[in-house]
Formats: sequence, C-alpha cells, structure tokens
Amino acid sequence: MCRSIRQLRRSDDADHATTGEAQAAALQYVRKVSGFRAPSARNAEAFDAAVHEIAHATEHLLQALGTSVADGPDPFADPVTRRAILAARPPRRARA
Repeated sequence: MCRSIRQLRRSDDADHATTGEAQAAALQYVRKVSGFRAPSARNAEAFDAAVHEIAHATEHLLQALGTSVADGPDPFADPVTRRAILAARPPRRARA
C-alpha cells in the first residue's frame, strides 16, 4: 500500500516494536488513505483521531501476533540511528 510503512512484526530473536513505530505507520496510512499530508484546521481533529485509533489497533495486532510493543520513539526518526540500522542489514539480492 505505502512504501513508507515498515514491517513491524519481528522474529523471535529480534528487537521489539515501539509505540513510535506504530504511530509513524498509522500516520503514513492515514496520509495515504485521506490524500492529505497535513490536514486543514477543519479536518485536523478527525485526522489525529484516526491516527491514534490506527496506532492503537496496530499495537494490539502486533501483540496478538506475538511481537512485543514497548514504549519508545520511532528509531527511524533519528537520521544517525536510521543509518546504523540500514547499514546492519544484509545486502539485498539482485533481481533476475
């Protein structure tokens, strides 16, 4: 649906997801569905409420799937942390 939304379900040996990641994914989803990057003042309340509800539902889904969700920020929000996370990933395989 949206390339900006990262997979938050982790394998058993990996880190847990954070509430900040769930919030960021919810924001991207609402932006995509609504067509607004930033809503007008008239729509801000509905936009923010939708983000909150979707983040909450995302946390419940992850917990039901066995991924723990801890309080904390989105690690990808910090550019230094983002570079470190991406550098630690194995290289992608070339497409045939």
